[in-house]
Amino acid sequence: MQEDISRKSPMLSNIKSWYRRRIIENHSVPDDIWQNAIARLRFLQALEAVELERLRECVVLFLHVKQISGAHGLVITDEMRVLIAAQACILILNLDLDYYDGWVEIIVYPGEFIRDYEYVDEDGIVHHAVEPASGESWLGGPVILSWEDAVAAVSGTEISQGYNVVIHEFAHKLDMLNGEANGFPPIHPDMSRQAWSEAFSKAYADFCRSIDAGEMMEIDLYAAESPAEFFAVISEAFFEMPISVRIHFPAVYEQLALFYRQDPAQRRSEP
Repeated sequence: MQEDISRKSPMLSNIKSWYRRRIIENHSVPDDIWQNAIARLRFLQALEAVELERLRECVVLFLHVKQISGAHGLVITDEMRVLIAAQACILILNLDLDYYDGWVEIIVYPGEFIRDYEYVDEDGIVHHAVEPASGESWLGGPVILSWEDAVAAVSGTEISQGYNVVIHEFAHKLDMLNGEANGFPPIHPDMSRQAWSEAFSKAYADFCRSIDAGEMMEIDLYAAESPAEFFAVISEAFFEMPISVRIHFPAVYEQLALFYRQDPAQRRSEP
């Protein structure tokens, strides 16, 4: 599947633009909450004023169509809603909100939650697994987040460098636009499927070999779990530590820049 999801008929596009403009005119993100989000999210601080304004409008639209609810007694504040939305919307800043169509809910737990699921191994044997998780995305269903882990991304500590559970799970959502997550989302018509496949296949294989050899890596080791996790983890790093991705995975960086239609490393390197 290779299509530009944002392309619509002129009439539908005009109606959509009018409707969205009405939402933006009648709803807003309070200045203090927005400035707090910019101060806490490092990747926003490199954006130009026009990009920040476009992101703010995307956040307004996102919060209008998505429901963010707390689990296990967690109370969701306006500040939390905006922090989550800003991180989700950075991925589609130069795409379209339509990339998040087909589902509504974001469920936020206070901390890690338990995943209870079944999977089939290479021999066709079904296994039952129960494990803690910091995030999860369901095909056609909700995004589930641990607030404790989401906060880690805005802590500004060395430990949190490159880690962003919100970006990770929303990257999975983009990957799922053409089915189960496999590290190959529906790319734009002006992109090459072969170039994407070659860049990611080689980078994933090299990354796994480095992990097996015990080499120290800047990218989260969880990226070695599968091509789908590699795409989600490298998307986190693309926004959080783009210069490192461009240095260590230049071909992948190029493909991500084409896909997200952004060049965060260039933003960081500009005076």
